[in-house]
Parts: sequence; structure tokens; C-alpha cells
Amino acid sequence: MPFELFIGLRYLKAKRKATFISLITLISVAGVALGVMALIIVLAVMTGFEEDLKEKILGTNAHIVVLKSGEGIEDHQQLMDRLKKFKGVVATTPFIYSQVMLTTGKNVSGVVLRGVDTKTDAQVTNLHKTVVEGNLVDLDRRTPLPSKSDESPLPGIVIGKELAKNLNLFLGDSVNVVSPMGNITPLGMMPKMKRFRLVGIFNTGMFEYDSTLAYVGLGDAQDFLGLGSAVTGIQLKVADVYKSGEITRRINQELGFPYFARDWMQMNKNILFALRTEKVVMFIILTLIVLVAAFGIASTLFMVVMEKTRDIAILKSMGATSRSVMRIFVFEGLIIGFFGTAIGVLGGLLVALNLEPIVNTVQKLTGFQFFSKDIYYLDHFPSLVIPSDVILISVTAIVISFVATLYPSWQASRLSPAEALRYE
Repeated sequence: MPFELFIGLRYLKAKRKATFISLITLISVAGVALGVMALIIVLAVMTGFEEDLKEKILGTNAHIVVLKSGEGIEDHQQLMDRLKKFKGVVATTPFIYSQVMLTTGKNVSGVVLRGVDTKTDAQVTNLHKTVVEGNLVDLDRRTPLPSKSDESPLPGIVIGKELAKNLNLFLGDSVNVVSPMGNITPLGMMPKMKRFRLVGIFNTGMFEYDSTLAYVGLGDAQDFLGLGSAVTGIQLKVADVYKSGEITRRINQELGFPYFARDWMQMNKNILFALRTEKVVMFIILTLIVLVAAFGIASTLFMVVMEKTRDIAILKSMGATSRSVMRIFVFEGLIIGFFGTAIGVLGGLLVALNLEPIVNTVQKLTGFQFFSKDIYYLDHFPSLVIPSDVILISVTAIVISFVATLYPSWQASRLSPAEALRYE
């Protein structure tokens, strides 16, 4: 062991008459530990929320969408076969997109109507997994209303849980779909209306989707909107969602105008940018806790230097260089920072990996609902620990601790033996 490290360890334990220094040392260790612990827990929660949101977005939307400028895609099967040949593309499915109104009794709501191919949509999206009532495959089955079995069978429609609440609809009810792009008559443009039967209710966990989306069969959407055999676009699923941007660029280069592709990050860039920015800002803010602890480390070293003035002079008289003296106090500060970081990492991981049971226990004991599932539309408290985040936090804490040791250590190294021992 280098003698600088040995002396630094000895200086961590103050004499009886200087127990205050030991107390300041413990406070410095606790400050670093609390800062590191807070950083790990907060970043784990924010990462969990981000991943949960991404999962919901990717569960409802495709990884990549290919559209045609100004019109629908007539030869969509040929285009699908062509897109499947791109490296990284796993599956494709056609879709139709239009804005309509749903009416039932006195209730009216504007929604986005999507026509999906029930045979291939499950290969691209997780819509079928979010259906909590009914079944997505019932979109292709025409059945009459139970109360009016003599009427012609109605096509099926699947809507979100919040939309069903707003329209007061239940499984098996009928709903009118109204399109503003109707037929031209002598009286002008007349809206087109058609009755559908509610065959399913889905719940994605995102209010924006559950209150504004409605799904019908691809053929029913083509008939209702008068598209013939055309579709709005093609949805793609890729093997690696984080390489969707690269695949999108290749598709745009090869297909060219009038086709264009957009990936899920481009379509949701505002919310993803907001989450990433918030995470960075929280990291910077919480790092200030470690900076405050660094002032404690610097204060501890200043007091140790004042107490050990005679020891420093004797060491220099015995041949210790200024660099060796500086190393003694740098090692002492780094040891404080290292132990504080280690305790903080262990505590942070312990809480972050067991956050949901901890929150549930606190809620039961206090009777206060910290996390309302009805408000946040989450069935669990998201917490995800990423090893790279833990490493970054640990390195940052140790670097801050190292920087805090430089000035007091430099001051100790400049001490003159003659001046220190003059009045001894």
C-alpha cells in the first residue's frame, strides 16, 4: 500500500478532541450517498415511464408507415411484397385512415376511423392484445342486432374504452358512422352515414388513443369511404425498433416520390423529445445534491489540513514531496466519495428494483394514494434500471468528489515546514 493511501486512511479517523471532523466526514459520506441514491431512483422511474409510453405507442401504431402523396395506394399488395424484401422488415399490413363522427342517440364524437386487415394486423401491431371486451376478428363477421334479428347484418366496429364511456355504448350496441366526405346532390354535399355494430372495446392505457380511435374491417372502410380497392398506406413491423430510422431512409431512397415513409420516432418526436429533455434536466438538478456533498468533502479536508499542520511539516522534513502530501488528502477525499457512492448505489438499486411494493406499502400505511391508476392509466408503477445510467451516476459522483479534493490538497502541499513548526 502506498504510504499516501495509508496516511489518508488514518486521517479519516480523527482524534478524540476532533470528533467534530469525524461527524463532518460522516455527513459528507451521507450527502454523496443521498445524491447518488436520488439520482438512481428518479432516473429509473423516468426511464420506466418512457419505456412504458414507448410500449403503448408501439402497441397501437406500427414501427414504420408508408404513404402515397395526394392519393390512396391502389396496388397495395404489390407494394407490400416489395417492402417485405427490405432488410429488417418483419411484416406488413394495409390500413385506411379517415376522420369521421360517431353518433348514438344524443351523443356525438369526432374520431379517427382506421380500417385494418384482421388477418395481417396482428403481425404488425398489438391491437388484438388490447381488446378487453369482444374480439377483433369479429370485425369480419356480420351479425344482426339481437333486438332486431329481421334486419340485415351490420358490419363490426371496435372502439376505445373512453370513447365507449363518452357515447354510453356497450358490446352489441349499434352506432352510426358519419363521414363528411359524402355524395354530391342538387342540394350540395350530403354526409354519408352507415350503421355499425360494436363488437369490441380496447384499452391501450393512453387516453388520447382510447378516446379518439375506432377500427373497422378493411373492406368495410373501403366500401363506406368509396375507395374501391385502394388503401391509405402500409404499416411495417421491423426487427429492431431503434433501427427504424435507418430502414425508413432506405425505403424513401428506393421508392422515391410519390411514396414516403415515416417511422414511429418521427410521428411521436414531440413527446419523446419532452421525456428525454426532462430526464436530462432532472439529472442535472439532482447532481446538485452531489455538488453540495462535495462542499462537505472540501470542508472536511480543510479542517483536517488545519489539524494536521504539524504532521504535514514533519512529513516534509522527513523527505515527503509536495506531490505526496497532496496525494494524501486527495486519497482521503476520494475514499469519502467512493464510500458515499457505493452506499448510494446499493440503496438506490434496492429501492428502484422494489419500488412498486414499497409504494404500495407506504400507501397502505398512510392511507394516501400517491399513484392513482385511474388518473395515470398504468397498471403498475414503472421503474427500469439501466446499467449505463448507474455507471454514469457513479462516475459523475466520484469525479465531483475528486474535484472537491484538489484545492484543499493543493493548499496542504504548499505548507512550509519552517512556518508550521515555528511556534511548536
